[in-house]
Amino acid sequence: MKTTEQNSTKEDILYYLLKQGQATAQELAECFTISPQAVRRHLKDLESENLIQHQVEPIIIGRPQHIYQLSIEGRKWLRHSYNEQSESHDKFAVTLLDNLIETLGVEQVTQVLHKQWQRKAVNLYENMGNGTLEERIANLAKIRRAEGYVAEWHKEGDGYIFTEYNCAISEVAESFPSVCSHELEMFGEALPDCDVVRTHWLADGQHRCGYLIKTKTGKKLATQNVK
Repeated sequence: MKTTEQNSTKEDILYYLLKQGQATAQELAECFTISPQAVRRHLKDLESENLIQHQVEPIIIGRPQHIYQLSIEGRKWLRHSYNEQSESHDKFAVTLLDNLIETLGVEQVTQVLHKQWQRKAVNLYENMGNGTLEERIANLAKIRRAEGYVAEWHKEGDGYIFTEYNCAISEVAESFPSVCSHELEMFGEALPDCDVVRTHWLADGQHRCGYLIKTKTGKKLATQNVK
């Protein structure tokens, strides 16, 4: 799908499905304040381009509902739209890791990847600053968005929910699953005064990665904790 002004509603639909996971035509019509007929035309076009797919859900009265969600191609399109250089970067990274494994072996490359995540944690820690937890999480979202993630956060109870609706390194993660498994550890090291718990995970088939972040009881931000 080419990005033009007339396709803005289609893009909005794709981003809505990215964040919500799935929706009916009626839900989309209400969200974007357009007629169900117009939404269905957009959905038909998006499905013909293999960017979305649907499943039929039977209901007791009336005709079955169509539930729409992003296809694999749709997720890729959004990722490339959000970060136009991601595809070439991903291919280079996958090729590089393949060559490293061939040269050094799996164990050595695993250690290198772990070291990279540790360095990334230090970088995040330094760039989030020394403000309140809310300020640091807001900065974390900005950093991740700059890296190609569709990232959001909100306060929930005495903690915060940090969400990433896409994987900016999905092709690398598909070839090397251990890459994304270290993300929880990375956030924990970048927020040493907090407990970070994974609530949702794209790798488990869910439509987002989510983390619950809470300040540890009696714990203050300590710069010496991250090395």
